Amino acid sequence: MRLEVFDPAPIGVMITRGPEHRLGYFNERYRKTFGDRPLGHPLREAFPDLAQSGYFAIYDRVYATGTPEVLTAVPIDVAFPEPSREKVRFFTFSISRTTFSDGGRGVLGVIAEVTEQVTAAERIRVLSEERRRALLRYRSLVNAGTQIVWVTAPDGGVTEPSPGWQRVTGQSWEEFRGDGWTAAVHPDDRDALLQEWGRALAEVWPRFTHTYRLRTATSGYRHFAVEAAPVRDGDTVIEWMGTCTDVEQEWQEARREDLLARAAAATADTVRLDDMLTALAEVIVPDLADACAVYLLPQALPRPPGAPLTAERVAATTREGLPSLPPPHSDHLAPDSPLTRAADARRTVHAVFPPGSPPPDLVPPGTEPWTAPGANSAVLLPVVVDGTTAALVTASACGDRPPLGPSDIGLLRTLLERADAPLSKAFEYQRTRQVALALQQSLLTEPPEVPDLGIAVRYRPSSAAAEVGGDWYDCFVLRDGATVLTIGDVAGHDLPAAVTMSQMRNMLRGLALDRQEPPGEILGRLDVAVQTLHPEFTGTCVLARVERPEPGRFRLRYSVAGHPPPLLTGADGTARFLDGGRSPMLGVDPAPRPESAVEPLPPGATLLLYTDGLVERRTEDLTTGLERLRRQAADLTGAPLEVCCDTLLDRLPDDDGDDDVAMVGVRLPAAG
Repeated sequence: MRLEVFDPAPIGVMITRGPEHRLGYFNERYRKTFGDRPLGHPLREAFPDLAQSGYFAIYDRVYATGTPEVLTAVPIDVAFPEPSREKVRFFTFSISRTTFSDGGRGVLGVIAEVTEQVTAAERIRVLSEERRRALLRYRSLVNAGTQIVWVTAPDGGVTEPSPGWQRVTGQSWEEFRGDGWTAAVHPDDRDALLQEWGRALAEVWPRFTHTYRLRTATSGYRHFAVEAAPVRDGDTVIEWMGTCTDVEQEWQEARREDLLARAAAATADTVRLDDMLTALAEVIVPDLADACAVYLLPQALPRPPGAPLTAERVAATTREGLPSLPPPHSDHLAPDSPLTRAADARRTVHAVFPPGSPPPDLVPPGTEPWTAPGANSAVLLPVVVDGTTAALVTASACGDRPPLGPSDIGLLRTLLERADAPLSKAFEYQRTRQVALALQQSLLTEPPEVPDLGIAVRYRPSSAAAEVGGDWYDCFVLRDGATVLTIGDVAGHDLPAAVTMSQMRNMLRGLALDRQEPPGEILGRLDVAVQTLHPEFTGTCVLARVERPEPGRFRLRYSVAGHPPPLLTGADGTARFLDGGRSPMLGVDPAPRPESAVEPLPPGATLLLYTDGLVERRTEDLTTGLERLRRQAADLTGAPLEVCCDTLLDRLPDDDGDDDVAMVGVRLPAAG
């Protein structure tokens, strides 16, 4: 055998001689693997570091029997000449008996290193075991945890069962898989959730969060917070994994704080009581109830308990999609009405009933409905202000919304308690305003009937301002036949201003009746009297006398104290302001000396006295408003006096009525 043929072999080759296995040959690959070993020495001496391994016994058996043996992936721990990460390396041995040319026998050993294959296989085994254990831990965590854990495909369809989902929703795996989970989501939340989830899938958001209502197997709908993230293999999304956590309590707390904050904001800048109650109803619906109605109870006269009750419904709100409740109006409530009983007892009424079937004592037959259509529950809460039941708040729920319960009633009570201070102020203001309005209306009398003169009066209260206006007018005939026209505006918008206005009007009427003096002198005496009795008072006024110097002729004698000038429109369509007889406003000059002026009144002319609400706008100067009034009056030449006054009022913009308007119009007879 020519042993040189093994020198370039890529595997190790070794040959021994005789029963002592003296080392006779090894090739270069063998030497690089195990180092230089002394030729001619027995294996046990050449490899002392393998003395305890048992490998030499294999050589003995092969030499003795001639039967080859193969050792696969056996570990060898020797001092290797080449550096290696592994202390123990793995080899596969093929050992067989050989015969030399001289008749001697030996053993041929062929060796191949398989350390990398063994190490890779071991790593795979370890990773497989770790993955198996991780999967077991995951399943144990999912089964034992309170959160719902789920897995979907990259397109969002559920791919694995979720014990938590089944436990909470009652859906089976067949109902849950794919897109079946959406059936458990509240219908009102489903579209928004699917739209947001679709965007997260398409854009591969790193984190998806959303809160929605989920139908549970035992307690109706509850709010759950979902969190999900994509699972990637490199740049490829292989699945999505997420959790659902019950956040009903946290959501209820957040809703409570939000409702209370919005109720406080809604009532903070509101003065009118009906606006305040309407704002509260719009906070309650739809977040807390599906319908809400508010009844304002009369405050003027005491009512014995058990008597019929007339209540004004000032607010009626239903959530979108439900039929509206009857519009605000006065309701005459029988003594056995639940509203009347709640007002008398000052006690909350709460009822839960089958949808659409309220008990007869809650909505008696023939009475106007105050609950939502198909309601499943209702609440009546009396609003007690300063010891008096001032209003009733009704709320009802229907559809998929759970019946109103103790927590909802508690939140409603807290909302009304937080609004107690502004409501008390609003009720007090309303009482004051009602008195002031009654006083004001009592002074706005009808004009007298004067031969040959047409007289029209108009008053339009402010549509935007909450205060009572100080505008007033008067018209009466003196003993000398002159017709007195007067119009004025008192500074202030409250009950004291209304009282001062009434006193000034009555004093002016008495001064005009007492002496037949020019209007300027009468206004001067009025100014002195008012400054004496009411030093803080200021106001404006026009006092005019329509006189007949001779049959068929008329003239105007007038004085203007800080008021917009009278407007005179001729029968030919010309219109101009009367600028004579002007003086400062009342209450300003300590020694007032108002002037008087005289103006002929041509046949068919129209004289208009008015307050500043007719011409003033927040966004323009007074000159612009006066010129607009002059043009409008000229355009109305020839129209009946009543039509002229109504048209001028109708042309006022609805969104700018922050002051009231008073008008006195006089139409002169035509020529002949």
